[in-house]
Amino acid sequence: MTLTGTFLIIAGILYAEANKDVHKDIGLVGCTDSDGEVVYGLDGEEIGHADWTAEKTVMTRPAFGDKFEYQPDTYEGAVEALQLCKKDLAKNIQVHEHPAVAEAPPSTSVYPKSKMETGIENTLICCITAFYPPRLNVSWTRNNKVMTQGVSNSQLRVNLNDGSFTMFSTLQFTPHEGDLYTCTVEHSTLERPMTTEFDVEVSKPSLDLGPSVFCGVGLTLGLLGVATGTFFLVKGNHYN
Repeated sequence: MTLTGTFLIIAGILYAEANKDVHKDIGLVGCTDSDGEVVYGLDGEEIGHADWTAEKTVMTRPAFGDKFEYQPDTYEGAVEALQLCKKDLAKNIQVHEHPAVAEAPPSTSVYPKSKMETGIENTLICCITAFYPPRLNVSWTRNNKVMTQGVSNSQLRVNLNDGSFTMFSTLQFTPHEGDLYTCTVEHSTLERPMTTEFDVEVSKPSLDLGPSVFCGVGLTLGLLGVATGTFFLVKGNHYN
């Protein structure tokens, strides 16, 4: 998902109690004057979104997860919600003239998908979290040489706890002792590109990953500048 221009995001939160466990069901609508997204989630994780091209609600839970499907009319509701979001956006632009844009800089970490062995192909993962607005550029280098082959970027994923975004960029690589890889991120909140280095040290047993490597997709940052202007958080019965 890539939204450009002036943003308005609306979130409705419903708490449901089952077996004394409290869960948070979230529906989030984000729009510009020309684009938009409707996302559904549970406990901070996305489980589905409206696909405007396919004209249906698409489930994004992994195949090994519990099977869950939204009702067919969920897509029609998403279309109506997006239309309302755009109307509200136009009103806010008119009232505030040039509303301030909420911003939050990204955090990055780089780590291999699996334990590294010399000459064995692996994947480097650059996890970019907690940024807003939802647009950025990512580039890779190996020993100061720009890498374009084997690079793949995921879709932007909204963090439903705070409205920030997460993206993964991956690089297919074959580790050799002493190689230096970098993941560089450009974002409007940064004065200069942010570069994270990864030095290949295959011989060290400490590179066995385990639980020490973690990408906090649900990282909570508390978005800046939420109170006024473009970015609005409306809880409860906004659409009731």
